[in-house]
Amino acid sequence: MAIRVELKVERWPIAGTFSISRGAKTEAAIVLCILTDGTYTGRGECVPYARYGESIESVCAEIEGLSGALMNGASRDDLQGLIGAGAARNAIDCALWDLEAKRSGKAVADILGLSPLRTLTTAVTVSFGDAHTMTVSARALSDRPLIKVKVGGDNDAERIRAVAEAAPSSRIILDANEGWSDDNIVENMLAAAKAGVVLIEQPLPAGKDAILAEIPHPVPVCADESAHGTDDLHMLKGRYDTINIKLDKTGGLTEALRMQKRARELGFGIMVGCMVSTSLAMAPAVLLAQDADFVDLDGPLILREDRKPSLRFEGSRLSPPEPELWG
Repeated sequence: MAIRVELKVERWPIAGTFSISRGAKTEAAIVLCILTDGTYTGRGECVPYARYGESIESVCAEIEGLSGALMNGASRDDLQGLIGAGAARNAIDCALWDLEAKRSGKAVADILGLSPLRTLTTAVTVSFGDAHTMTVSARALSDRPLIKVKVGGDNDAERIRAVAEAAPSSRIILDANEGWSDDNIVENMLAAAKAGVVLIEQPLPAGKDAILAEIPHPVPVCADESAHGTDDLHMLKGRYDTINIKLDKTGGLTEALRMQKRARELGFGIMVGCMVSTSLAMAPAVLLAQDADFVDLDGPLILREDRKPSLRFEGSRLSPPEPELWG
């Protein structure tokens, strides 16, 4: 049955400012892909990421370039060979999953043969800033079981100590967003270990992380920018302990499931992460995160408001999506 493609560009204001070591932003710019066969409709959401050379314009062009193939019945499996991994493929892939669920009357979780979906505990984020500002933010979240702290600047050891003291009962993940160097990584890792940090995400720039195979890991290290798809995994052995799987990197749920399976076979821990986006982008990731060691799906909580219908958050607890949202 022929599928028609519709695209919408949406801009969702962030509550305050979201800052990482590479910069700050005040809105989430997303591309919404809507696939309809005239009776049923499926939706997928993606976030173009300049770090990977993507823009709103380039992602829209990629999706529009596949409209003919989709009209002629291209499947999710076909999609893997028609377009590379990235935000555009993610939006199409997730929309195809949603469309199949709507056509079949079965949830995507049931199509995949998953066990009944459970409520998850997600990390919540402390943005990058000076030690005092981050301390205030961490103290406000100190009742949350898992906090992800953005670091990646000078004097990170001070930030690490301050945040750990402000939230002594929380488990803490550090995310350096490639902001450390060979010169300071040992000092920062030791500070993290002393503070009881449970995971350090992408401390060094992708492609410049060879030292990770040579130094001790007093805290497990997670690959984010270094890990895009299944084919990357064999190169990461010995450098990383955990893999952060994001649908906008893998190019959708189809590849993410494959990557997760292979990562487990290779002995990696699993984090399921996200870009700052709405509940529609989180919904398929909730299925992936059922088998994760760390869940970081607080994107909608960073926005001033979420789309409706939305996922249900109760503090850090995240419930599975309802069919009206996705899947």
